[in-house]
Amino acid sequence: MDLLDKRVLVTGADGFIGSHLVEMLVKSGAEVRALSVYNSFNYWGWLEALDCLKEIEVVSGDVRDPHFCREITREIDVVFHLASLIAIPYSYVAPDSYVDTNIKGTLNVCQAAKENGCERVIHTSTSEVYGTAQYVPIDEKHPLQPQSPYSASKIGADQMALSFYLTFGLPVTIARPFNTYGPRQSARAVIPTIIGQIAVGKKQIKLGDLTPTRDFNYVLDTCRGFIALAESDNTLGEVVNIGSGVEISIGDTLDLIKDLMHSDVEFITDKQRLRPEKSEVFRLCCDNTKISGLTGFTPQYPLENGLRETIDWFTNPDNLSRYKTDIYNV
Repeated sequence: MDLLDKRVLVTGADGFIGSHLVEMLVKSGAEVRALSVYNSFNYWGWLEALDCLKEIEVVSGDVRDPHFCREITREIDVVFHLASLIAIPYSYVAPDSYVDTNIKGTLNVCQAAKENGCERVIHTSTSEVYGTAQYVPIDEKHPLQPQSPYSASKIGADQMALSFYLTFGLPVTIARPFNTYGPRQSARAVIPTIIGQIAVGKKQIKLGDLTPTRDFNYVLDTCRGFIALAESDNTLGEVVNIGSGVEISIGDTLDLIKDLMHSDVEFITDKQRLRPEKSEVFRLCCDNTKISGLTGFTPQYPLENGLRETIDWFTNPDNLSRYKTDIYNV
């Protein structure tokens, strides 16, 4: 499927990955309807920062409402469903919210897409559903382990979306990105946390555990993966990883960022940033064989290149001023 002139809905478009995906879709020639979560300030999140804002249709609402989902999917060809509660620490204190948004929200989007005859639905999963790797690299057959309420809600959402493919023939693909980073990412994530604290002149960096490994992917690669999945008929009904196949520890990531920013900051453990022992995911590394075979997709940004782009963005005073680097973002 060529997305040129296709009518595309992006839920969660006001967020980190969603806003970059909107930009990429506009460049590809798609007609984009962008969902921003409703608020009384009429604030559209990161969509406000896009040069292409006038070229998209922004709607405000909430995927938790099935009637609203039915309206926004009318006359839509392709749905990229990214709307989700994603902060793992917050899922420890407000798990019911994750069920409502992630599972029931996905149900609402899929039901609406089915009723309105949408041609494709790309549902967003997460590598967190795998939990700590039982083997690496992690392929799509790896067991699912709900090591946090967030992870459990995403497992539930994935299965709900797949059930609509198997039961009703809804043309669903599950996109399962590994850890994405880049401009506009929330300060709750580790890479913005490190860069932001160094950028404001901190002499000590507050972090949690440095030993876990992650497969970090620059946001533009993740978005390219989403689009590759949508354009391929081979991905219908499939769960597909998006990742680099390269793992690095949080500690080594900190050292790399320090080198790139010419910093000599010291690390200190902040206990509130530590996950409960059995909830920590200690190892993630993607097997991207499937997406490569189905779509020909390969990542284009080595970690160091992506980090340079991210550092350049975060160290711009206008961008850095949007972040509260003294506050731990749950």
